[in-house]
Amino acid sequence: MGRFFSCLTGGGKTKDSSAGEAEEGGAVVVAASAVVVELFSSQGCKTSPEAELLMSRVGRGDFGLNRPVIVLAYHVDYWDHMGWKDPYGSSQWTVKQKAYVEALKLDTLFTPQVVVQGQAHCLGNDEEASLSAIRAASPFPAPTLQGLATFERPSPDTLQVSIKGALRTKVDSNGANVMVALYENGLVTDCPKGENKGRVLSNDFVVRRLEKLCFVKDISAKKTVSGTVNLPLWDNFNSSKCGIAVFVQNSSYHIFGSQNFELPNDL
Repeated sequence: MGRFFSCLTGGGKTKDSSAGEAEEGGAVVVAASAVVVELFSSQGCKTSPEAELLMSRVGRGDFGLNRPVIVLAYHVDYWDHMGWKDPYGSSQWTVKQKAYVEALKLDTLFTPQVVVQGQAHCLGNDEEASLSAIRAASPFPAPTLQGLATFERPSPDTLQVSIKGALRTKVDSNGANVMVALYENGLVTDCPKGENKGRVLSNDFVVRRLEKLCFVKDISAKKTVSGTVNLPLWDNFNSSKCGIAVFVQNSSYHIFGSQNFELPNDL
């Protein structure tokens, strides 16, 4: 994999993707899982703000896609030496993007990049390609985690997330990770340096923490899984601006189940 990178240009909060069952004509219909759309971006990249705006609109449901979508924005750190250090940039997200570069057999890292369900990718500011990839994503049953998740503050600087339920998709002997992402909306930054010098940058669905809830293998779709993660919080944490996304990802980085949770305002 090449170590070069480039900044490319191209042509509110998501509602809970609740895992319920509904009666339709006497048959049980299982709700579809949300499509996970991951954006790799940087405040140091000139073309990333356009992608951030597009993904904010996708996350708010502006495009009438008729299926739930979970947007997760990862700010990489390899633009930090170009004049502006992204306050939300992290080497953890650069490593995550490199894993996708290898899995998708790409030649290089670039921003902005959108990855859909860990299986398809496109330029993050290409509206037509992004929406097409979301519409084309294969549907999976939604996990039954809603109502079985708890959120607590065991200490002022820690958020404890406990989740229990069925994944609703069989996991084979290769196994899969159940991941928990804590994201934040409504971030506004004055950028005095770098390629976006003089601009006010708005960011939503910015992933602040990502932890593995559990690893599962050789389980049926109905088997109950559970786990607890402790997520370190940052100064001025405001639960009303944040959400939790849970998704299941296999060793090939394919995502095949997800659910979104709004946090209590008074957490």
